[in-house]
Amino acid sequence: MKRFIEALHKGYGQSFEVDRVLFRDKTEHQDLIIFETPTFGRVMALDNIVQVTTRDEFVYHEMMAHVPILARACAMGEVADVLIIGGGDGGILREVLRHQSVSRVVMVEIDRAVVDLAQEYFPDISAGAFDDARTELIIADGVKFVAETDRRFDVVIVDSTDPVGPGEVLFRESFYADCHRVLKAGGVLVTQNGVPFFQPQEVANTVQRMGKSFKDVGFYTAVVPTYVGGLMALGWGCDDAALRDVSLEALQQRFKAAKIDTRYYSPEMHKAAFALPPFIRDLMR
Repeated sequence: MKRFIEALHKGYGQSFEVDRVLFRDKTEHQDLIIFETPTFGRVMALDNIVQVTTRDEFVYHEMMAHVPILARACAMGEVADVLIIGGGDGGILREVLRHQSVSRVVMVEIDRAVVDLAQEYFPDISAGAFDDARTELIIADGVKFVAETDRRFDVVIVDSTDPVGPGEVLFRESFYADCHRVLKAGGVLVTQNGVPFFQPQEVANTVQRMGKSFKDVGFYTAVVPTYVGGLMALGWGCDDAALRDVSLEALQQRFKAAKIDTRYYSPEMHKAAFALPPFIRDLMR
């Protein structure tokens, strides 16, 4: 293989020069390939859709973790219990555990092979997070877990694939309702919501479906180079609209106290991420 072609959107795709294929096989749930590139380092793709690269993983993982944790911490006090659905590469787990207030992270991943292969081929992404005593890894269906568990969490982070294949059930109204049920009062749900320029229906569907359970539904954005199409939308569900508008001063104080070094997230980027361009706001009506 000399090139990997990702044809995620109709009539448009992206191409990666491949130096070497490190792994390719079909797991119990999806086709998985790991390869090396001269531009983005190591890349993992599931069902021919790029999931993570060593070059730009920090953008997505920092914004998925620090935005909800710091927003809730500023308004509601320390975040202690976090649930991650998906996230088998361990990047979000790594970032969540950087918060010393966090005493427990339950991570529910449906595909054991993703976890094992990520630790073998992408060890720097999880950076030992799976060995942290605060981590509880459960290999199971995340939809079933939130429907049945009696545990409660301050933050729920859904690091899913797009709504095709195994990830489709993580975009349903019933799933959002169960996520709301497992949140403590004032808790926050964040989700991967695609690239609105190419996937506008994901934004419209999420507003409608998540809005049945949460009083405040919105989005914030990040730019991840390998998630082609410009701004990536990250879904936000909470019952307290004030958490989407925490003051910059409060975020700066909390971030300084957390003593976390980041490469993309900052209190200023946090605030700016919630300023949506009109074409995204129009999709929310």
